[in-house]
Amino acid sequence: MLLIGGGCLFLSACEAGIYHTVKPGQTLYRISRTYDINETYLARVNGISNPSQMPIGTRLYIPGADRVLQVQVIKPKKSTKTVTAPKQKKVTQPVRQQSKIEKPKPVVTKAKAPLLRKTTATQVKKLQWPVRGKIVRSFSKQAKTGGGKGIEIAVREGSNVTAAEAGKVIYSGDGVKGYAHLIILQHENDLFTVYGFNRKNIVRQGDFVSKGERIALSGTPPAGGHPRLHFEVRKGKVAVNPILYLP
Repeated sequence: MLLIGGGCLFLSACEAGIYHTVKPGQTLYRISRTYDINETYLARVNGISNPSQMPIGTRLYIPGADRVLQVQVIKPKKSTKTVTAPKQKKVTQPVRQQSKIEKPKPVVTKAKAPLLRKTTATQVKKLQWPVRGKIVRSFSKQAKTGGGKGIEIAVREGSNVTAAEAGKVIYSGDGVKGYAHLIILQHENDLFTVYGFNRKNIVRQGDFVSKGERIALSGTPPAGGHPRLHFEVRKGKVAVNPILYLP
């Protein structure tokens, strides 16, 4: 429909980003220096308000990067100071009272292997609702064109439309017939989200946005009717039901 026709021209020219998983000892500062990107901008794109409390395992979106780089980790120096136990005074007992004292056997414990989180190839990444409202048109697998390729959510005209996930704006304009002002965002793993029927687009093509960032103001379909947002989720060029990705 639209990503194959009007929006697909922008996919081949877009600059893909990557996701970097934070490991022990890595900080936002060192990650930003490794990828040659501004630390404040990197924090804003990923919605991080306090970089000092960034948990291990956090997936950071690195705009413009084409591969995962090795981030240097400075390990604390091990202390070489040894502690000597105080000498105990030797006590001599009479021969009649001496008894054989058995030394306790050292307890050997087996180190437990770290627990690994199970993941499956079919695990679905949850997105954020772009607006809150009643679904007035549902997704249809049989639909070849038109609104059935996504869902439509009733909302007051001029409401804030937010990004369902961090990504790059690969299209922002009104050149696709039937969708008024339209925005297409590209995310990791060949995932795309589409936002149509906007009264005004706030972001431009080439911008990087963070999850939950305002990108447009909602409007009315060109064909008329009540104000609403047209929302699609696409895996590559294939439209999938957005409800499967929404909490």
